[in-house]
Amino acid sequence: MSRSALLVLDMVNELVHPDGHYAHVSLKQVAARGVIDRTAAAIERARADGIPVIYVVLGYSSHYEDWPAASSLFGPPDPEHRFTLGSWGTQVHERLTPEPGEDIVVKQRVSPFYCTNLEFLLRSRKIDTLLLTGVATDLVVLTTAREAHDRDFAVQVLEDATATGDEELQDAARLMLARTAVVTSVDQALPEAGRAAA
Repeated sequence: MSRSALLVLDMVNELVHPDGHYAHVSLKQVAARGVIDRTAAAIERARADGIPVIYVVLGYSSHYEDWPAASSLFGPPDPEHRFTLGSWGTQVHERLTPEPGEDIVVKQRVSPFYCTNLEFLLRSRKIDTLLLTGVATDLVVLTTAREAHDRDFAVQVLEDATATGDEELQDAARLMLARTAVVTSVDQALPEAGRAAA
């Protein structure tokens, strides 16, 4: 019998809150696609079904020496160090707040598996299937799907609970995701009717 976990990827204030400094990257699509609402629904249904919810957040130490300044993606850190751990920017969006006891994995790169305890948490809970939500679809979601596939996890991407810079990029990411994951939706992966009847 399979055992699933719901991963909520990078749904932090700096990226998905209207006041986030970096929200301009995907906020328009987050709003247009209803990603916050759909992710909230996925979290609620997962909890009701006893499916563990694991949050992955981007965050750095106060000295910021762990920021990949040479990366063409991350680039030089802003002088305000908005992704310092414990700051407002690294907190999960208030609509999606973790409950006490739910795991929060901190990462410093695109991949949530790189130098983190994510795989250990999954193995210790006998998880074999990952349900993915988050931003950005072409970055953390795609990377997670590929790396989870190579670690022999089954992967389902709740595509309507993901977003990136624009619809064209979302479409491209969807095609790439389908190579190593099942691309589905919140309602298909976590049906409301099935949850209510359980």
